[in-house]
Amino acid sequence: MNIKAIRFEGNGTFAQDVPALADAIKAGGDELVLLLPGNSRVKRAAAAAAMRAGAEIDTNVVDVDLADGKAVARRWVYRQRIFTTFSRAARPWVIVTDPSLFDELCAKVGVTAVALDAAASAPSRTTVNGVENAGTGGESTIKPDARLLFVAGAGWTKKQADGALHLDEASAAITGFLGKSGASLGSSKSLVDMPEAAAAFSFMSHMNQVGQTGSTPRHQKGLATCCHGEEPHVVGWRFVSERRAVNLDANCGWAQGKADVVYVADAFAVMKKVNELMA
Repeated sequence: MNIKAIRFEGNGTFAQDVPALADAIKAGGDELVLLLPGNSRVKRAAAAAAMRAGAEIDTNVVDVDLADGKAVARRWVYRQRIFTTFSRAARPWVIVTDPSLFDELCAKVGVTAVALDAAASAPSRTTVNGVENAGTGGESTIKPDARLLFVAGAGWTKKQADGALHLDEASAAITGFLGKSGASLGSSKSLVDMPEAAAAFSFMSHMNQVGQTGSTPRHQKGLATCCHGEEPHVVGWRFVSERRAVNLDANCGWAQGKADVVYVADAFAVMKKVNELMA
């Protein structure tokens, strides 16, 4: 069985990515099973490239294994309530997995990902002069490809031991950690709904909300701070592989078997020390 893994490098447009990826699929032969990391660029081009190459494609795959000489994939369906195991006889077969799982799955099936420079292999009249983040011009705090998800709860806005609010200090601790670690930022609903915290936490919006009424991220690791860890929070964490939490309450929801490690400590002190160690 011919199994390959490809990741894009450099900058490329849709017009460059599609033919370059289609050529890579065709070059692999009729027995090709191709693994791709499902970042936004790959998801934009993979379906069109597979159609052009005459290949079958499956996305949102969370596991790939080899059984009896054939590739077997697994993914969630029906709003992530049913875990399915399936295989395809059709070749070539393109499998798109989550970016955080890509290296792990490559190692599992014994392949090393090769780089594909679409701009070099499929030149076009379009020239990419650079990539600029969309939005207001600030740095994006939502990073699906990051290995770590850092979630802030409403506890950051509560009065501290001295009886005063420390919103600016909380903001500096959070943004400092994000800048040094490259983590993606999540938030509880109670924090993003809090109008008095909007000015200090201007880097956060409802797009960062994680949980029952928010997003369901798939980062490899997660660190929750100042949120209680009850069901509305934990529901959004069910695909995070390693969960840790910082909370002053030793009986919080995280401590009831919902986190792998719980630090019973002041998040302000913990994150201040972490930022100092990462300096």
